[in-house]
Parts: sequence; structure tokens; C-alpha cells
Amino acid sequence: QVQLTESGGGLVQAGGSLRLSCGASGSISRIVAMGWYRQVPGKQRELVAAITSGGSTNHADSVKGRFTIARDNAKNTVYLQMSSLKPEDTGVYYCNFVVTHTTTPGQYVYWGQGTQVTVSS
Repeated sequence: QVQLTESGGGLVQAGGSLRLSCGASGSISRIVAMGWYRQVPGKQRELVAAITSGGSTNHADSVKGRFTIARDNAKNTVYLQMSSLKPEDTGVYYCNFVVTHTTTPGQYVYWGQGTQVTVSS
């Protein structure tokens, strides 16, 4: 079992910055990929940014140039640096890890508990 713990959300004015963190604990053999998703009421959860084990990144068009995903392999942690925040960035942000375990085959997906980001205009 893997537990993901998120931190860093909050209330910020438009144009401000926040840094989200998500650390994983538990039995992990290998982290395949990590990502951040955003959900607002009435809409599906959407991908904000992702990073693979090889370091390749993917950012949603709406956040390119403003958000940056990064990782610390030694700490099993993924970060999302958010700058030039806009009111439309408001939502609950969830981290996501795709991992393998030593005792069972296949890849497994785990989610964080979510952290609220609110950007005021």
C-alpha cells in the first residue's frame, strides 16, 4: 500500500505563486510516473502536468509557461510550482503516482487527498 500526502495549497491573489508538494510512503519498487490533476465542481478531473521516470514532462496548454512540475527521486516527492496564477486555476489539486510493487505484478495508481487552491481576482 502507498500513501500520498499533499501540502501547499491555499488562497492567493491573482498573479501570485504557490508550490504544491506530494510525498509518497509505503512499499514502492519503482515510480513509473507522477502527475498533478485539477478538479472543479461539475467538471471532470483534468491533467495539469505529469512527469515520467525518465524525466519527460507534459503540461496542459492552459498552464504552459506558468506551472512547472518537478520531482525529487530520493524523497519520492513531486512538486508543482505555480506562478502567475489566475482565478481560473482555482480548484482542488490531486497528485497521482503510477508505481510498481516488488511482490505483485503490474502498475498501480494512487491518489493524494487533494489540496484546495483558490485564486482571487
